[in-house]
Amino acid sequence: MSVTDAQRAVLEGWLRRRATAQASRIALECAEGHSIMEVSRRLRIASDTVRTWRRRFIERGLDGLCDDPRPGVPRKITDADVERVIIKTLEEKPKNATHWSTRSMAAATGMSQSAISRIWRAFALAPHRSQTFKLSTDRAWLADWNEHPRPFVWTKTADEILDKVSAYCRRISDSGH
Repeated sequence: MSVTDAQRAVLEGWLRRRATAQASRIALECAEGHSIMEVSRRLRIASDTVRTWRRRFIERGLDGLCDDPRPGVPRKITDADVERVIIKTLEEKPKNATHWSTRSMAAATGMSQSAISRIWRAFALAPHRSQTFKLSTDRAWLADWNEHPRPFVWTKTADEILDKVSAYCRRISDSGH
């Protein structure tokens, strides 16, 4: 199997990319004249895997090493749809509400509630959580607080708080997190 200098440069660059590293390594090893079995043994992978990537490189060159489309139903939610949801979440406010819910965003975009939830989770969006500290705009409450300030009063002892934190830490460490 022969590899041009240009192809070799691309393959060596692809060695650093996780998605193409194995196929690139196989192509480079085969180009050095090693047999399928020898490449399989050296890279500790199945000979069928070596055979597949070698055949694809011979038939289609570098394009053969790029992953083929996956089986199954193609994506129904496009990148434009995802972008639209993100922009709407971050830059707009729903009518008669302080923040978006998955239901209100689904109704506004025509997508399913679970799709909105997946998008928000993927981009760590949580519109129900405030990112800034908000002061109360209730003037009567503010005036009362300023006239009669009350210090924070602990309702539990330090030992009770530490016991609770300790129990929580044990629980999450036992769960495999």
